[in-house]
Amino acid sequence: MADRRVTATGKDKDGDITKLCKTGEWWSPVGKATAINEIEQGTHSYYVQDGSGNRADIHVVGSGTSKYLRTNADASSSNNLDNLPDC
Repeated sequence: MADRRVTATGKDKDGDITKLCKTGEWWSPVGKATAINEIEQGTHSYYVQDGSGNRADIHVVGSGTSKYLRTNADASSSNNLDNLPDC
């Protein structure tokens, strides 16, 4: 399983995450459905890292057709998916 660092996200008009990105990586961008499948199957993991080196893993939340991606809440807002720049 490869760990993939995410540095940007794509969002729809409602602000929901639609893709994960990292400039210069062959796998980027990866769509939300693919990322969810890869996380659930254990094929790849995705994470966000802030400027201080704090890592926040990206998790799948929800069930059925209502699944989405998020990081766990912590003291750093810079590692939240919603706060990443657009890709």
